[in-house]
Amino acid sequence: MSEVKAATPQDDILLEVKDLKKYFPIKGGMFNSVVGQVKAVDGISFKIKRGTTMGLVGESGCGKSTAGRTILRLLERTSGEILFNGTDIGTLTKKQLRAIRPQLQIIFQDPYSSLSPRMPVGEIIGEAVREHGIVPKEEYDEYIDKIMSECGLQTFHKDRYPHEFSGGQRQRICIARALALNPSFVVCDEPVSALDVSIQAQIINLLKGLQTEHNLTYLIISHDLSVVEHISDTIGVMYLGNLVETGSKEDIFRNPLHPYTKALFSAIPMPDPDVKMNRVILEGSIPSPANPPKGCKFHTRCRYCMKRCGEEEPATYEVEPGHYVTCHLYDGGHTSIDEAAAHQAEKSAE
Repeated sequence: MSEVKAATPQDDILLEVKDLKKYFPIKGGMFNSVVGQVKAVDGISFKIKRGTTMGLVGESGCGKSTAGRTILRLLERTSGEILFNGTDIGTLTKKQLRAIRPQLQIIFQDPYSSLSPRMPVGEIIGEAVREHGIVPKEEYDEYIDKIMSECGLQTFHKDRYPHEFSGGQRQRICIARALALNPSFVVCDEPVSALDVSIQAQIINLLKGLQTEHNLTYLIISHDLSVVEHISDTIGVMYLGNLVETGSKEDIFRNPLHPYTKALFSAIPMPDPDVKMNRVILEGSIPSPANPPKGCKFHTRCRYCMKRCGEEEPATYEVEPGHYVTCHLYDGGHTSIDEAAAHQAEKSAE
């Protein structure tokens, strides 16, 4: 097996995911044998450029967090490729993975449960720094102080324990713990969903500032579209383990294409009481990932559903440069869902 390839300045893509799948076995019966599989992530592909942020959005249970953890090999993939700096990290041995582990970090959703209650903050941030030899021993204390200051923490906080901090401060500790290892890629799994609205902006601005200063690459997992809009460069929309739409932030917010994306966007509250909301209500509940619908997985809730939607899996179409949608409505190259729906109505009438 080849060694991990070193990144070069001309390498534009830091992370590339190809047809990634993660299935969880369902066991039952007298012998506790495998009787089915939960298809949490069912073949997603995307690329993230170095120094940029990709937002991954969708309803709860769509597989966002599972995708993020599988990319970092906190969960082992079922199939697919995860190319980090051109190397498939899914094929690395434990020794090889340990060598690049500092470059791949995660910030968890709940800052309290992800911090050890028995360790002071200085030890939480510095434990992995010592383990991986990030800095010489004589520079250790100064390095931890520097990281804490960059994340908005006071150096005298080192001897305090997580329960002595507020939610926002705990999340800063989690960010400092990840930053201390000098990572290249960070998965932010709902980094502000557990925080007060007044604190969310501070954490988002902190993440953006650290990205600029350290050239970090982020995968932001969130169900809050306002957060994703504020920090992301590109966006992927997930539904039941699949990406249904991907593109730049500007394209997705200016011209959402997939019916599911339009439904998500219609739920964004408007601050102007005079603006009439054109809310798209999705009927029914999300199908079980253990028994997904045949054809397009969204067809059971889609108001534009056609006969072929329940029979054929839709292909992915590039409707405009860099803007991809997986939907039968765009088979003819239509650029708006209304035009596509009218086209399908004409074909049905024929």
